[in-house]
Amino acid sequence: MIRYLIRRVLWAVVLFVVVTLVTYVIFFLVPNDLAAKIAGQGSSQEARARAIHHLGLDRPVYVQYGKFMWGLIKPVPVHIGSVPVFVRPNGNLGYSYIRATPVNELIKSAAPVTGSLVFGGVIVWLLIALPIGILSALRPRSLMDRASMTFVLVGISAHPIWIGLIFAYVFGFRLGWFPISNYCNFFNHAGGCGGPAQWAYHLILPWITYAILFAALYARMIRANVMEAMTEDYVRTARAKGAPEPRVLRSHVLRNALLPVVTMLGMDIGVGLGGAVFTETIYNLPGLGKLILRAIGETDLPIVMGVVVFATFAIIVFNLIIDLLYAWIDPRIRLS
Repeated sequence: MIRYLIRRVLWAVVLFVVVTLVTYVIFFLVPNDLAAKIAGQGSSQEARARAIHHLGLDRPVYVQYGKFMWGLIKPVPVHIGSVPVFVRPNGNLGYSYIRATPVNELIKSAAPVTGSLVFGGVIVWLLIALPIGILSALRPRSLMDRASMTFVLVGISAHPIWIGLIFAYVFGFRLGWFPISNYCNFFNHAGGCGGPAQWAYHLILPWITYAILFAALYARMIRANVMEAMTEDYVRTARAKGAPEPRVLRSHVLRNALLPVVTMLGMDIGVGLGGAVFTETIYNLPGLGKLILRAIGETDLPIVMGVVVFATFAIIVFNLIIDLLYAWIDPRIRLS
């Protein structure tokens, strides 16, 4: 288990370096008029050159990338009182070129919004997919199975933007059941909007919009896995021994059929972070998606790199946790 953990951590470090390096190089090669944006429209060539030199943008890309990475991993002592206790990475993502604001502060403000959307959406799509997939598998070709497959077809075919616009118009604008924009902080009450109840109330439509696609995919996968597991020899043996059907379903069918769901969940969290951009745009949520879209339009490299670093780190950590959890659940992983 220790060797497995070390191997996964080393691969995670390599993946982190590759993703950040490729992003940096691609952004470096994109044609842009960053000098005019920094120095101001109508500024002289000399002023633009000074601005570019001050930010170090006239240096080779490998020098800029090395400086960026050193800002992340530079060791900083942590003190308790006046005594240094341990050393941690600096984690400095730099300053926005356009806004002159620390990127760490921008990420800190936007990350809870995207995190609320993604992890709330995961819970919603599992709550939808698990019962639909299991019930469809237990009664194949029934009315329930046909209805669930229709839901799967619509969920996979419809784009989240279209679904979000329909939900916002029907349930938000026409019926007025839910708000269709803005975000309420879970902890702080700002302008009369805040607290767990208002936080969840404002995210109901974004959660459902975000979850529809994944719920459809997972319902189909769970249905297929359960139907396959029910034909296995160990299930027939358990039934032949007189085991009650609920016990067979719980201990033999679902336990094995849902193992791939754990693996897929780790991968789909990463995909979901990218898909959150559409939902945040529809419902005007101030998350990482909205932040990076604006930064790309402004050619603001520090913000783009900050979001990429944060998202990459979050995906790697979550996948590492899923891998360890899967290895703990399935002994065959440890043996391999």
